[in-house]
Amino acid sequence: MPTIPWIRVGTPPHPETLVMASRLEVRSLRQVPGFLTASLRLLLQARRAPGALGVSLQAELFKRTFWTVSAWTDKAAVYAYSAAEPHRSTMRRQRAVMRESTFVFWTMPADQLPVQWDQVRDRIARERSTDA
Repeated sequence: MPTIPWIRVGTPPHPETLVMASRLEVRSLRQVPGFLTASLRLLLQARRAPGALGVSLQAELFKRTFWTVSAWTDKAAVYAYSAAEPHRSTMRRQRAVMRESTFVFWTMPADQLPVQWDQVRDRIARERSTDA
């Protein structure tokens, strides 16, 4: 499972930070290479985004599943990143290959960064179980 480890890109200005995590699944193995390439491009964009504090990506290629986690100064920074190019048009194009996706937000003490993958998976699993 390829993992881009936590990359710290900013210093938290407040004791609390906003975390955004996602689980994204594509429909078939044929779509994995293109989705991985797009994910890496968006990871680079997030590293440069105002308000970003850190990012990481995990890809379970044969399960067609991608996991992301990032920390931000606030929701406005997350929304600005998601509305900016290339994120906006990339996600619009990738929607056609998506099987399902889950997004979760929570706050945590900034001194507890980086976010651990078991915490990401637990929170997403809880969110998915409430959607069922």
